[in-house]
Amino acid sequence: MYRHCCACHKRCVSGLIMFKFSRTTVLDYSKITAGVLGRLLIAAVYFLIIANGLTLAEFGVFAAASAIGLVLSRLLAFGFISPLFRVATSRSRLLGVYTAGLALWTLLSLPVVIAVAALVYTFGFASKLSPWLFAGILASEILGWRILEFVIITLNGLGRFGAAAKLVIIGSLMRTAAAVVFLLMGVGTLASWVGLYLVANALSVVIAIVWFAPRVRLRLRPSLYLARSRDAITAALSDMVFYVQSELDKLLVLGFAGDRTAGMYAIAMRLVDLTAIPVRSFNQLVVQKLMKEGRQATWIGGPGKNAVIEAGIAIVSTAGLFAFIVLLWLFPNALGRNVASIAPYLLPLLLVPALRNLIEYQAELLYAREIVVTRTILLTALAAIKLGLMAVLLGKLPAFADFAPWLNVVFAALYLVSAVVVYTALRRNAR
Repeated sequence: MYRHCCACHKRCVSGLIMFKFSRTTVLDYSKITAGVLGRLLIAAVYFLIIANGLTLAEFGVFAAASAIGLVLSRLLAFGFISPLFRVATSRSRLLGVYTAGLALWTLLSLPVVIAVAALVYTFGFASKLSPWLFAGILASEILGWRILEFVIITLNGLGRFGAAAKLVIIGSLMRTAAAVVFLLMGVGTLASWVGLYLVANALSVVIAIVWFAPRVRLRLRPSLYLARSRDAITAALSDMVFYVQSELDKLLVLGFAGDRTAGMYAIAMRLVDLTAIPVRSFNQLVVQKLMKEGRQATWIGGPGKNAVIEAGIAIVSTAGLFAFIVLLWLFPNALGRNVASIAPYLLPLLLVPALRNLIEYQAELLYAREIVVTRTILLTALAAIKLGLMAVLLGKLPAFADFAPWLNVVFAALYLVSAVVVYTALRRNAR
């Protein structure tokens, strides 16, 4: 956000993100980052307990089922969280109307989500999991974490970043508390973990709705919801396709290489995903500012500025994975036996976090500029390219040690396609 320093009227531009910070912006970013860093620490503890408490095979199946839950959770409410977020950002007086719409679309979407989940189970997990365990994992992601996200997204739209940060930490704490109970139980079965996981996510939703959700008078306006349905569904499809291209590779590895290799791959990609948590607070601030400033947002768009921003994201992402590599080199068992087993394969993945996080950042730029159709087409293309390349790779090199270095090539191809499409679309949109 561009402002002038009160005395000298000089522009205060951050070298990393290339836009000016007022005191409010710095405070907002600090609150978001506090939540992100808190979640990073808590999520790391949660991940380490589960990654080492389950066998590699069990963790591989759980990670693949969770990935399906994340994908299907984007269908919940048919994307109506997107118009709700825009209203919270710019027209909060309509929050009660749009919150009622979110609740209505959530109920209407549930049969569709259940039907798709049943198909996925039949063709992908019937031989791996009981239907009840699969349902428990999906319910945790779809009715648990996704509804929690609805409240967090609304709070961020209203500018209540402190409350949103607290809720992010509470949600992560509940999962971690469940993981600690799982560790103390000493049972170590996937069934016992899924039960605890479901309870933790259910409690998080109750806390979010009772203590954090904005107090509004719900008012139904069906005609308004129908008018916004096209944009909402487009956003939902775009979001769903994004998670397909980022998460469905776990299911692909499970099918091609087996449970144990899927577990190794899931652990490696979870470490990569942890590097994205600090970057996402920046993405969130960028999206909100672009929405508020519209075409007046001149702090992004030029090749030089974009290069600096992307370099910053790449450096932070790579440094995150490199920190894990150094830690495991100095203390091989510091993160547990299962994580130690994939330590030799992390260095060949060094470029993956930067490329993966940059693709996510570029997709957020299209969302913020409301170039949703292009975003959906791009993410669909990326999903097809990624799954195609991964299928070829796994067909020839099913061992994790063999295919790990080639993941850099896969993500580099995805990044190049994304960069060309995104920045071309942004230039056309700016005209």
